[in-house]
Amino acid sequence: MAGRINDDDVKVVRDAVPIDTVVSEYLQLRPAGGGNMKGLCPFHDEKSPSFQVSPSKGLFHCFGCQEGGDTIAFVMKIDHLSFSETVERLAAKAGITLRYEEGGYNPTHQRGERIRLVEAHKAAADFYVEQLGGEEAAIGRKFLAERGFDQSAAEHFGVGYSPAGWDHLTRFLRGKGFSDKELLLAGLSQDGRRGPIDRFRGRLMWPIRDISGEVVGFGARKLRDDDNGPKYLNTPDTAIYKKSQVLYGVDLAKKDIAKASRAVVVEGYTDVMACHLAGITTAIATCGTAFGTDHIKILRRLLMDNGSARVIFTFDGDAAGQKAALRAFEDDQKFAAETYIAIAPDGMDPCELRLNKGDAAVQDLVEPRTPLFEFAIRQIVSRYDLETPAGRASALDEAGPIVARIKNGASQHEVAVQLAGILGILDTQFVVKRVAQMARWARDRGGRGPAGPASSSSSSASSASSYDSGQSPALSGPALNLRSPAHRTERELLKLALQRPELVSPAFDAYGVDEFTAPPYAAVRRAVEDAGGAEQGMASAPEYLAGVREAAPNDAVRALVTELAVEVFHGKTIDEAYAGEQLVRVRLRAVDLRIHDVTSTLARLGTGADAERHQAVQNELWVLQQYRQSLRNSGAAAL
Repeated sequence: MAGRINDDDVKVVRDAVPIDTVVSEYLQLRPAGGGNMKGLCPFHDEKSPSFQVSPSKGLFHCFGCQEGGDTIAFVMKIDHLSFSETVERLAAKAGITLRYEEGGYNPTHQRGERIRLVEAHKAAADFYVEQLGGEEAAIGRKFLAERGFDQSAAEHFGVGYSPAGWDHLTRFLRGKGFSDKELLLAGLSQDGRRGPIDRFRGRLMWPIRDISGEVVGFGARKLRDDDNGPKYLNTPDTAIYKKSQVLYGVDLAKKDIAKASRAVVVEGYTDVMACHLAGITTAIATCGTAFGTDHIKILRRLLMDNGSARVIFTFDGDAAGQKAALRAFEDDQKFAAETYIAIAPDGMDPCELRLNKGDAAVQDLVEPRTPLFEFAIRQIVSRYDLETPAGRASALDEAGPIVARIKNGASQHEVAVQLAGILGILDTQFVVKRVAQMARWARDRGGRGPAGPASSSSSSASSASSYDSGQSPALSGPALNLRSPAHRTERELLKLALQRPELVSPAFDAYGVDEFTAPPYAAVRRAVEDAGGAEQGMASAPEYLAGVREAAPNDAVRALVTELAVEVFHGKTIDEAYAGEQLVRVRLRAVDLRIHDVTSTLARLGTGADAERHQAVQNELWVLQQYRQSLRNSGAAAL
């Protein structure tokens, strides 16, 4: 067994790869204030961005689902990697050579499975590209040329060729140190009578990359009549490739999709190539499957669902294309973006259109014209005889629920009016009311009754106890009442201690855990103490925060540390005066609570108590009252 990765190397990797750079490979980030960035969370569905990244701290946190951590935690979570696989992947990206304890160098065959499969695909992609220049691949080059793609286009998209023999790639990858088991797991080879043989033979090859740009699969086009396989053959589902979760061309298109708030969804690899070469650099395609929910999640994170976002679907004008368009409409309401459909004249796809009419025709094709809902409605209505009352009524019964699914009330009303026009029903208000009625019925059937009343105190107690016991909280997120001035101030002080320790140190380190009235905040305060105090943060912020997260007793506290480390401050100016104000407020509240306790003790002692004991309690009360007055008069200077 190879040893663990050297701790110092892990730290170097964590510091070398900026978290915002890594996260930006998966979703669009925008400024969130205070030096932070925000975007749509990749770990749960949401309409508005609650996912924040703090580049200066090297942390991310979602205020919706409570996921959080550093760069390594993000990659582990989003790509389902182990810790060592993630560090190895980030190290390779940063050009860092890792050291392994208990045995020194880590042999290649002992690296993480996912890393190995990705490396095998990269080697295969390079192999296929080299083969495209050979004599046997002339048929592949001819295929590309007939569709308007020259050598530079093939190189830009990494198009290659798989030799027609049985095991050319398999033998090549064996020579690179890959085992038969790895080649079978990668889907690059398949079992033959005498051992593994190449899965792809005698075909034109398109590398399929994930959103981060790594090759995870291939799409292979049949070129010869004696090839009895399907026209297109894709990599089977593997540990790194799920066809429902990848979009061809997204690695090339993601930046322009985010920048333009527009995505063009086409049907094939050559259509993506044609669009990009025609200047439509936001084009992407699915890989041998229908456009579905997982594809929408990828696009939503890139588009950020702002009001001007557009998604344009291009489909062939034939029956299959129309069916694909209707299938896409099934998921239309999962977008906040507006969706449109574009069908080229004469039923040509973008590749054919570019070849026959040039780049300008492709650019004109994808200009939004027909909203997808309108296309879907017209396809449904076309099946009925609108010349008869019965036909119009039946068409309304089928098309009405489609319109009723539109969540925005104003849009629903407007589309209902259009539906009345399409159907030829003169009483527009009848159609509007009918659609509204269908929408209410749908809500009633799909909705859930209100939750039963719960005791806020018992909920708080249950969640608070989890922070003390080391168990995960029962509720989503900490049980805190942020309407409470005490909780708000404690939260702000902890944010200062984590984000701007130089403003509150060394005063903060003298504060006791019991000065934080909310159990989750007390747990964070203890984690800071166990990590060496806020004073440690004045040297290296990422190392300090990593230490606090490590000192946290459980995942709930660890998540809260991350949350507080990236959350923006409430104050407009974050300086020593602001920090002093928070320090004083927390201390004043602690002094007030102590005065209340001492006063209660004094009252219980009464006049018959031991004189010495009575005098000691009175003295403590007097000192506390004087200290309180000093805090009120002198502020932070009295700390």
